[in-house]
Amino acid sequence: MSMSADPIDSVFQQGEPMQQPAWRKALPWVVIAAIIAALVGGLVWGLGLNTGKSHATPLPKNQVDVSQVPPTVKLPAGATRVARTFIQTAVARKNLGQAYPLVTDQIRQGQTLKEWLTGNIAVIPYAVSDIKYAPMKIDFSYPKEAQIEVAMLPKAHTKTKSALFVMDLVKQNGKWLVNSWVPGTHPAVPAGDQQLG
Repeated sequence: MSMSADPIDSVFQQGEPMQQPAWRKALPWVVIAAIIAALVGGLVWGLGLNTGKSHATPLPKNQVDVSQVPPTVKLPAGATRVARTFIQTAVARKNLGQAYPLVTDQIRQGQTLKEWLTGNIAVIPYAVSDIKYAPMKIDFSYPKEAQIEVAMLPKAHTKTKSALFVMDLVKQNGKWLVNSWVPGTHPAVPAGDQQLG
C-alpha cells in the first residue's frame, strides 16, 4: 500500500528559513539605545549639570527688600484730626483755605490756593451739615500711611442719602495729609418683598 501525500503533512515539512528584514534585527537595539539616551538626558537635566551661562540680571549684594509690609500702628491722633478737618472743610465746601494745606498734590492737581478757594476742586462733596453720625473704620495704619472708611449717615428728616467714602492719608515732612477721597463700594441690599418673607 502506498502512502499518499497528505496536504496537512506538507505544512509541517521543513522548508527554507524565512529571511527577516535588516531593520527588524536592529529594532531591539535601537529601542534600548533610545531608553538609555532618555535616562542620561533626564539625569543631566535633573542634577542640574547644565553648563550654559545665565543671562539673568544679578542682584546687588546690599539690596533691601522694599516689598515688606511695614508694621501696623495705632492710627495717630494727628491723622484722625486731619481726616475730620478735611471732611468739615473740603468735603463740606466750607473754609476751603483751611483744607488746602491738608491735602497732597494728588488732590490739588496743580491748583493754586486762589483756584482752590473757588470750590471747583477734585474732592467729592457731601452735605456734611445733614450728617447725624460719621463712623470711621481703619482699613490699615502704618507709620507713614493709613486708609480709613467713613460712613456718612444723615439725619432722618433730610433728603441726603447715606454714603461710604475711602480716604487715604500719608505722612509727608512730619505732617499727615489727605491723599485721596473716593466713594467706597458696598453690596446692594435688596428691599423687603412680601413674597420672600
